[in-house]
Amino acid sequence: MATKYYEKDADPEALLGRPIAIIGFGSQGHAHALNLKDSGFDVRVGLRDGSSSWAEAEAAGLRVLETSKAAGEAEVIMMLVPDQHAKAVYDESIAPNLNDGDALAFAHGFNIHFRRITPPGGVDVFMVAPKGPGHLVRRTFREGIGTPALVAVEQDASGKAHDYALAYAYGIGSARAGLIETTFREETETDLFGEQAVLCGGLTRLIQTGFETLVDAGYQPEVAYFECLHEVKLIVDLIYEGGLAKMRHSISDTAEYGDLTRGQRVVTDQTREAMDRILVDIQSGNFANEWVAEAEAGAPNFQKMRDQAAAHKIESVGRELRSMMPWLRKD
Repeated sequence: MATKYYEKDADPEALLGRPIAIIGFGSQGHAHALNLKDSGFDVRVGLRDGSSSWAEAEAAGLRVLETSKAAGEAEVIMMLVPDQHAKAVYDESIAPNLNDGDALAFAHGFNIHFRRITPPGGVDVFMVAPKGPGHLVRRTFREGIGTPALVAVEQDASGKAHDYALAYAYGIGSARAGLIETTFREETETDLFGEQAVLCGGLTRLIQTGFETLVDAGYQPEVAYFECLHEVKLIVDLIYEGGLAKMRHSISDTAEYGDLTRGQRVVTDQTREAMDRILVDIQSGNFANEWVAEAEAGAPNFQKMRDQAAAHKIESVGRELRSMMPWLRKD
């Protein structure tokens, strides 16, 4: 069973008074910075000159510095920039400002696990990875409940890295909900696998293929959209709230029987074999090398695939149908 920690296990004093730099102000960056500030920690945000997020961070009441200056001031540096850019940011702005006794933190293990970033031996390296997007981390903090997180220590130079991880998780509110101890390897490989095989790659391909199957068989695209995409939320919400059991309890007997007898025809032994190959690709570092090479080349294939996906009929049909759903409109 996993080892779990809560607020009672964390000592915020371990980090209170130590200057913390949040590098990046995206989804996670804004939540971590604001939550830590509200928890009484000494926070500054590090951004590149000209960043579009600079004014936003200042408007939120945060002190903003150019990345290298923020790192130079800090004793704890949390890297919250995209995976493909983290090494360049580290090499240029973080590494020259690291001193023995500092701590380098991450919310995803990609760059440490695949050795794209190798911190010096005198620096603590830990991870606090909330299991939710930044807006949820911020909202649940303000509600007093927090978002669960994974915590890990890769390098314990000071003997206090684990204490720092728990204190940081306390500061962003995650210790309220609960922390699960893991490793950089486990977090990285399971996160990538979940994204590729189930949550993003698997799910989106299943939705799109189901839509195409119905449309190719002569059914109206609008009806196919509702059945293969729109209603996914209804099912996922039930699973999210109470697991597969609650979903099956809540749907019709007809739907449940179809689930139990037909699902295995779609997700077959071949699908499992493909998942196994995806996992091996992740574990070996092949995926990481492929993604890094793509990003360093300017992401031409990535952009081409993005454009092709955006041009799929399911997107144009969806835009039309969502215009009929006023509850989805933003102010």
